[in-house]
Amino acid sequence: MASEGPEYIPLLPGSPRRLSPQAGSRGGQGPKHAQQCLKMPGPGAPGLQGGSNRDPGQPCGGESTRSSSVINNYLDANEPVSLEARLSRMHFHDSQRKVDYVLAYHYRKRGAHLAQGFPGHSLAIVSNGETGKEPHAGDPGDIELGPLDALEEERKEQREEFEHNLMEAGLELEKDLENKSQGSIFVRIHAPWQVLAREAEFLKIKVPTKKMYEIKAGGSIAKKFSAALQKLSSPLQPRVPEHSNNKMKNLSYPFSREKMYLYNIQEKDTFFDNATRSRIVRVKLRNACINSLIANNIYEAAYPLHDGEYDSPEDDMNDRKLLYQEWARYGVFYKFQPIDLIRKYFGEKIGLYFAWLGLYTSFLIPSSVIGVIVFLYGCATIEEDIPSREMCDQQNAFTMCPLCDKSCDYWNLSSACGTARASHLFDNPATVFFSIFMALWATMFLENWKRLQMRLGYFWDLTGIEEEEEHSRPEYETKVREKMLKESNKSAVQKLETNTTECGDEDDEDKLTWKDRFPGYLMNFASILFMIALTFSIVFGVIVYRITTAAALSLNKATRSNVRVTVTATAVIINLVVILILDEIYGAVAKWLTKIEVPKTEQTFEERLILKAFLLKFVNAYSPIFYVAFFKGRFVGRPGSYVYVFDGYRMEECAPGGCLMELCIQLSIIMLGKQLIQNNIFEIGVPKLKKLFRKLKDETEAGETDSAHSKHPEQWDLDYSLEPYTGLTPEYMEMIIQFGFVTLFVASFPLAPVFALLNNVIEVRLDAKKFVTELRRPDAVRTKDIGIWFDILSGIGKFSVISNAFVIAITSDFIPRLVYQYSYSHNGTLHGFVNHTLSFFNVSQLKEGTQPENSQFDQEVQFCRFKDYREPPWAPNPYEFSKQYWFILSARLAFVIIFQNLVMFLSVLVDWMIPDIPTDISDQIKKEKSLLVDFFLKEEHEKLKLMDEPALRSPGGGDRSRSRAAGSAPSGQSQLGSMISSGSQHTNV
Repeated sequence: MASEGPEYIPLLPGSPRRLSPQAGSRGGQGPKHAQQCLKMPGPGAPGLQGGSNRDPGQPCGGESTRSSSVINNYLDANEPVSLEARLSRMHFHDSQRKVDYVLAYHYRKRGAHLAQGFPGHSLAIVSNGETGKEPHAGDPGDIELGPLDALEEERKEQREEFEHNLMEAGLELEKDLENKSQGSIFVRIHAPWQVLAREAEFLKIKVPTKKMYEIKAGGSIAKKFSAALQKLSSPLQPRVPEHSNNKMKNLSYPFSREKMYLYNIQEKDTFFDNATRSRIVRVKLRNACINSLIANNIYEAAYPLHDGEYDSPEDDMNDRKLLYQEWARYGVFYKFQPIDLIRKYFGEKIGLYFAWLGLYTSFLIPSSVIGVIVFLYGCATIEEDIPSREMCDQQNAFTMCPLCDKSCDYWNLSSACGTARASHLFDNPATVFFSIFMALWATMFLENWKRLQMRLGYFWDLTGIEEEEEHSRPEYETKVREKMLKESNKSAVQKLETNTTECGDEDDEDKLTWKDRFPGYLMNFASILFMIALTFSIVFGVIVYRITTAAALSLNKATRSNVRVTVTATAVIINLVVILILDEIYGAVAKWLTKIEVPKTEQTFEERLILKAFLLKFVNAYSPIFYVAFFKGRFVGRPGSYVYVFDGYRMEECAPGGCLMELCIQLSIIMLGKQLIQNNIFEIGVPKLKKLFRKLKDETEAGETDSAHSKHPEQWDLDYSLEPYTGLTPEYMEMIIQFGFVTLFVASFPLAPVFALLNNVIEVRLDAKKFVTELRRPDAVRTKDIGIWFDILSGIGKFSVISNAFVIAITSDFIPRLVYQYSYSHNGTLHGFVNHTLSFFNVSQLKEGTQPENSQFDQEVQFCRFKDYREPPWAPNPYEFSKQYWFILSARLAFVIIFQNLVMFLSVLVDWMIPDIPTDISDQIKKEKSLLVDFFLKEEHEKLKLMDEPALRSPGGGDRSRSRAAGSAPSGQSQLGSMISSGSQHTNV
């Protein structure tokens, strides 16, 4: 090893010895296990400098044994390997054993903090990792252990015991010497073949067998169509090897050491891919309580390595580099995603997310096209819209009642001509059709996702997989131990000594009951109610802002003409800022509430966190929109009897053209602002800032740097500087909220799918770049579906039918126009519709002090008009709701019922017509089972023939050879697998 490089101490693989003898030298306590000191080469040993010159026979103990706990398993400990000679930064320093997992922790030498403030106690750092005082500092015993030193020693003991348990489990470890006062240490873990084979069999991991068969198309027409489609889309296909060929497929079978002859094991090192190897090691670490150790800061991180660098100039290609070039760059936005390669590199859970995101984005294309057509229809028919022409006709001269008290004057309805014409763009008969289409679109999207999920499950061998055993979370185990401690009246010190490194599932009688969880449930219920009330309060605060600002601007003649536009725009921006801030707060609150609820498993924790976060963010994002859509202008009152929020400030009402235009503005600004700021700027900027701060922190804490190491950083160093992976919940949550914007209020904003599509084209590459370049490699997790997210999507889809029905019936003028055209119009047209919707009010009946001051109207106003269906002043019951009002209200409710049932019926019909499992996939699954049975019988027959041949040549030796061959299978060797080759490797199905 080069002189500047890190130092290592060899230890034979599988050694049962204790990692470090420090526990035996502290406080006179004996070691927990039999201890052996590691013999360290002296200074002259090649590849190691400054080693201890302690006599090999010297007993363990005393200050001389305080060496770094190193578990370096070299193939040849005496042969140094330079950095230049290393074949790969993915291997141990023997360049042969692959690094399957990495543990990282930060260490601080005993008393290192004293060196800066107490010169009399400055410490010398010996190159073998020992810490001792300078010669002039006196005896080593003069240093007393401080609280930080005791904590560090306790953590060191726990790390040593944990690493010792890993070695006893068969894993091989390598790590650096602690040869500085403080720094980061990486423990590299390698799983040998015996461990991989044993755990793969235990986890029932499906692996490809030697049998490969062809997947035949359903028919000649389908085959020709598929071939033509593939040819047309070839420029859009990513240039990656087809890991899951659509025409050929290997038979897969759960790995079994007794059936090694079924698999084509050419090289044991490459039989399991990197994701599977790291998954197996992660299971071993989880069983050894790595989560508890990370939660208690014994280790800082645990992660698998990326497959090299993604931007290296070398010609060597790895999966990470290939993903970056063909998937994680904005320049390839037009290409399909390499879903099979994503699944191979990141695992099935992340692969399913990107497959779902890709399908959702592709489904936005037809909805965007239809939305643009609906919008263009509104633009084309705007001149033919009779109500908007009547409003813009100045000859009608509808004198409207004042919009506020005192300072507001009477006004002409023709001044709202622009708002009325703009409302027609989104309030026309085509929007009703578009709402029905989008409801069916949501159903078709979910059905197609179920089909794609089944197809991917077939090609990824997810059919029939069993859910992995869920282990208890460290917080849950801590809570259970605290409960047991109270019941048994043990002291905290005894509990800490006996349970610090213990983990495992507790007995049924030791689990937490509802009484134990009741305080957490109560806190959850109260906090969620408080957060929802807070959201509603903020919405009400914005309403008050709109009312007071509108009244203030109305006092000034210069700003009076633009009051409505100014108030609407500023209020929406305030809503957007509040939503962005509360989104971050609610995400943290939901996590805290889930923690105090103490769920038992990670899956339960994730599901409860998702439900809480979705509830809070749903209320936060949609509350202002629901207010404009269903409540604004409904509780205004009438002239002479207005509803006041405060003294002199009356409730706001909709624009003359209705609230639909304002709803469109509110929806578009919140949706676009949320996507632009939160989903893109936050996702790009925040990780870069975190990475910069972490880099600056590491540079300030490094102190002692290694020049050669900094010039040639290892892959585990590079990955450690990346942002840790925190799950898919934020990614799904973005898209679920967007799905709500697209479906819930699409009747008021037909262009929502267009903006969602443009965002998702960027979002796919943004997420891809984040996973490939900015995050540590996640653990590969096998799962059959997207879990609770599908239920949330289905719920939003059903709720969107109801919301769109009410938007069309209540918010828009679609129903009043139909009622007028077919019940009140003299010629069956909409001529006179505007006059029909306006009621009369006698201005002499205005309350004292609310009349307009200094009215600018040329003629004296006797009657003013307001939008409502009420009896005129000369009627027997003036200002009461008219018959037209009740007729239109009943028509609106009837439309809601008819629309909802019609769309629900069509959705159920679509669900019934589209099977969840594609026919070809269900047929292939059945045929694959039959092929697997035939393959088993054939391989068993070939195996028996090979075992019988020696018996025929040597009389009396058949039994011995048969038993010898049978005994070799479960031993984990691949002799039969390499000797036996299937006669027919290719079969048509």
